[in-house]
Amino acid sequence: MSDGPQAAAAITAVPVIAIDGPSASGKGTVAQAVAQALGFHYLDSGALYRLVALAAMRRGLDWSDETALAALAAGLEAQFEGENIRLAGEEVAEAIRSEACSAGASRVAAVPGVRLALVTRQRDYRQAPGLVADGRDMGSVIFPDAGLKIFLTATAEERARRRHNQLKQKGNTAKLDDLLQDLRERDARDSARSVAPLKQGPDARLLDTTCISAAQAVAQVLDWYGAPR
Repeated sequence: MSDGPQAAAAITAVPVIAIDGPSASGKGTVAQAVAQALGFHYLDSGALYRLVALAAMRRGLDWSDETALAALAAGLEAQFEGENIRLAGEEVAEAIRSEACSAGASRVAAVPGVRLALVTRQRDYRQAPGLVADGRDMGSVIFPDAGLKIFLTATAEERARRRHNQLKQKGNTAKLDDLLQDLRERDARDSARSVAPLKQGPDARLLDTTCISAAQAVAQVLDWYGAPR
């Protein structure tokens, strides 16, 4: 059995690309593509908060009940297998992408006890040959020693337009103005929370995707990482 220091050194030697940014900025699409290009593992940290939100809604918990929400997060029965996401054995990949669940995720993510409960779970994804992690605090809190940190963003108007198109493709109806207002409220909530607020770190590269395609964004990340394409 490996001793503690050696095991810890082996883990921290695993490369990490941390991609943070606001909702609907395209970081998930970019992160997945980068991970696939490099043969790395992928962590969608937002899915964990969405799962907590879904479980909380199903149990009728109050968003202000930090003790109950933290306990829920600590004992979260979540399983990730490729595109499949299960909560207590039930497939919920589609359910956690609903607008209600997205709004709930932003609320539970502002709860200090929930964030603390999910720290170790997220760090456990750091496995060889490497990890691409996307979220709000991947570079600032979860993987502060990541070799490449990126703050990926776009204007609120462009992000609302993308979300509107995604919903239309799924047959859902939503008003663009309502989506824009919702995104602005989430941005404010994520940026103002007391624990791990959303912001570009001093050591993170800014990648604005407002006027570029996902493929161009992926190419830029790979270029910064120094990977052949």
